[in-house]
Amino acid sequence: MAEIDIDVRGLKVDFGQSRNALAGVDLGVTQGEFVALIGASGCGKTTLLNVIAGLVPASGGTVTVKRQPPAAGRSDICYVLARDALLPWRTVAANVEYGLQLSGVGREERARRAAAYIEKVGLIRYRDYYPAKLSQGMRQRASLARAFAVGRSIYLMDEPFSALDSQTKLVLHDQLLGLWESSGATVVFVTHDIGEAITLADRVLVMSSKGTGVVDEIRVELSRPRSAESLQADAQYHDLYRRTWTALKASAQ
Repeated sequence: MAEIDIDVRGLKVDFGQSRNALAGVDLGVTQGEFVALIGASGCGKTTLLNVIAGLVPASGGTVTVKRQPPAAGRSDICYVLARDALLPWRTVAANVEYGLQLSGVGREERARRAAAYIEKVGLIRYRDYYPAKLSQGMRQRASLARAFAVGRSIYLMDEPFSALDSQTKLVLHDQLLGLWESSGATVVFVTHDIGEAITLADRVLVMSSKGTGVVDEIRVELSRPRSAESLQADAQYHDLYRRTWTALKASAQ
């Protein structure tokens, strides 16, 4: 049986003035699993990620990450934000190397690893470009390369593709799946996009709009490796889409 990497029991987060951002949340994520969190805006998805990352304290309940309490700055966690957060004065190669540099990896090794991940996301021709010269899709590909180059065991991803058009998203979905499948990492991925959640995840967790936790768990038993494009013609994909949409509508009531 797989180890539990993230265990959340009875989580409560109170931002004061009698407003609970989260109350009574239960969640378990096993090692190597890809879990998508989906729900209405304001239901606490990002707050939950921030608690797991050790950035927001819990007001009640328990949270453990690899059997330890959450703590900011852990070396086994990578947090990927909605915006790419590339450093504008660094080229693509230098940006991808940055996380490795902070981790103490030597110059030659970080250049080698950065080049390998830049190639995996299809940016080798743009390795010497600065972020201002890249499209938003290219910037997010560079961000993915930077994140996976450091080789963390847990990735927390907060709507990293929300600013992209539908066609670019499909490309990024395939690239993220390739990076994740070769990494063996655990991923918790926040999204508002039902198709994105089903394409990427092993499980889709629908969260209550009232912040009271998971109201439905949808297992995505689509075979891997997956192609975002080919899933559009899969009847099972569309069945899962309808079930998730039904659960989302019910969670808002």
